[in-house]
Amino acid sequence: MNHPIIESSSITQAWRDWLNSPAGAYLLDWEQAQIDEVVADIFGYHAVQLGMPELEGLRANRMPHQWLATSEPDSALPGKSLDFAAHSVALPFQADSLDLLLMPHSLELSLDAHTSLREAHRVLMPEGHLVITGLNPTSLWGWRHKRSQWYQKWGYRGLSAPPCDEMIAYWRLKDWLRLLGFEVKLSRFGCWRPAMDKAKWLQRWSWMDRLGAQWWPILGGAYVMVAVKKVHGGRMLGATWKQRRPQTKTAVGVAQRQIRPGEPNGLHRKNECESR
Repeated sequence: MNHPIIESSSITQAWRDWLNSPAGAYLLDWEQAQIDEVVADIFGYHAVQLGMPELEGLRANRMPHQWLATSEPDSALPGKSLDFAAHSVALPFQADSLDLLLMPHSLELSLDAHTSLREAHRVLMPEGHLVITGLNPTSLWGWRHKRSQWYQKWGYRGLSAPPCDEMIAYWRLKDWLRLLGFEVKLSRFGCWRPAMDKAKWLQRWSWMDRLGAQWWPILGGAYVMVAVKKVHGGRMLGATWKQRRPQTKTAVGVAQRQIRPGEPNGLHRKNECESR
């Protein structure tokens, strides 16, 4: 049996090779535009992109401390250096230490997607942002990926598809995040064209991007999701808060009329009236 780290390395390399294909470049262009927009207004001090160095995921963000990490120490691109190596199932950060964590397809390439999400929740600060990109199994891309797996099982080759073991559905991922305590702030779908092997065929199907965004948005081949880590149960108290002293209840005063000597009694006067 192969070691799981070795198996993960082979999948990661196959993924990087696929990104050089026309369909991979099409996906990369769409994700770059989406990530640039969603991270531009996320503020803080520490941001990490985990994996996929082909994507410049933090270039539009203004945090002073930014790092790029991958599971492959030798996966640096020309002109781009890696800051450190890390696997998503065991991140080398203290709890509540990051303001932004970008995971481009990290869950699909992870050894354990559940563990990777728990690690993301651990290292993010309260109100920290998690940005995830993934492939949608309920799409033409998902259907092509399933066909490619069938072809490989039967010994056929020639059908190019994103090399990942399993695509994670959007609704499934949203439920995982909710159970961990995340709140999904933004979701977008894209890449409605079929994942064709030839650039000219991708161009011929460009009309599907225009119609897909309007008529079948959730059937896009890829999605991007932004979630915020929430910590419930706490309440902030102002600095001017003071303990109030308990107030004692006082009896309500009753007005009394004092009868002076020689003044006729009211009851006596009433009896006199009745006797008459």
